Amino acid sequence: MDKKREFTMNIGLPSIMLIFVVLCLISFGVLSLVSANADRKLSQKVLDRSAAYYNACNLAEEKLCEIDNILKNAYRENPDRTAYISAISALPTEFTFEISDIQYLEMTLSYLYPSSADESFYLLQAWRVVTRDDLDYDTGLHLIEIEDIE
Repeated sequence: MDKKREFTMNIGLPSIMLIFVVLCLISFGVLSLVSANADRKLSQKVLDRSAAYYNACNLAEEKLCEIDNILKNAYRENPDRTAYISAISALPTEFTFEISDIQYLEMTLSYLYPSSADESFYLLQAWRVVTRDDLDYDTGLHLIEIEDIE
């Protein structure tokens, strides 16, 4: 009465494990794709913001070159200090350059009277990014209003 028992493996357990592994791989793949897409969008925003900032910086540098040439010409044409100061008195001291619809680059100069033409004609007082003050922030809560039924 020696009966040999054969080992039989059920097909259910490996199928469930395979389905579980496939679902895990799909969910991790979707999460990776969503994360990569969010990173790409953030990188594009940073690129656009950096390009806008450096474009504003380039415009400011061009304005500094223009001001420097004006001041050199005024220094050559007006030999004494009072004539030089009266010649440059109409020049503005603050400049703004648009970065985006809510930010701008602000540059402030003070003009100097140099002792020679090789020295600096201006002093850069401020070079900063300013966010506009007139922004309307949405501070309200968007709640669903339920009307009382009477």
